Amino acid sequence: MENKKRCEWCIGDDLYEAYHDEEWGTPVYDDDMLFEFLILETFQAGLSWITVLRKRENFRKAFDHFDYKKIATYQQDKIDALLQDAGIIRNKLKVRATVSNAQVFIKVQEEFGSFSKYIWGFVDGKPIKNAFKSLKEIPANTPLSDTISKDLKKRGFKFVGTTVVYALMQATGMVNDHLVDCFRYDQV
Repeated sequence: MENKKRCEWCIGDDLYEAYHDEEWGTPVYDDDMLFEFLILETFQAGLSWITVLRKRENFRKAFDHFDYKKIATYQQDKIDALLQDAGIIRNKLKVRATVSNAQVFIKVQEEFGSFSKYIWGFVDGKPIKNAFKSLKEIPANTPLSDTISKDLKKRGFKFVGTTVVYALMQATGMVNDHLVDCFRYDQV
């Protein structure tokens, strides 16, 4: 693995490299995993991804392994407990948004049959394969992430600005933003 060319952003941190090599940019069609990424990306807003990644297992434990059906029913006592949990990012607005996002997530599933059908419908079910040669070329958002963000907000999702949505698209493989010389570029 050491001789493999990777995207520069992950180099030097074992956790980051493993995430890059095994997950980032791989198309995700499973609703459970899409919900996990949605929540993690919303918690990342304003922070670095590595901060969230280092707390990912704590998030899984604290939020019932991202079981959106359970999260949708969280009451104030559970929210209060989460806000005391030093293992996660204790942002009151983001914790509350997780509960309401779980509720909206279920509504989207009911409307479209799955969240996957809904979100992947924006790219006709297939990843957009970009051809970036340097990190400087990769955008923080795009007109498509603007469109998806507006639609998510219209449906009631919170903390889903265009930059968060583009990060979600990258993480779940809706766009392939691995650099062209990265070993993962052709794999995903």
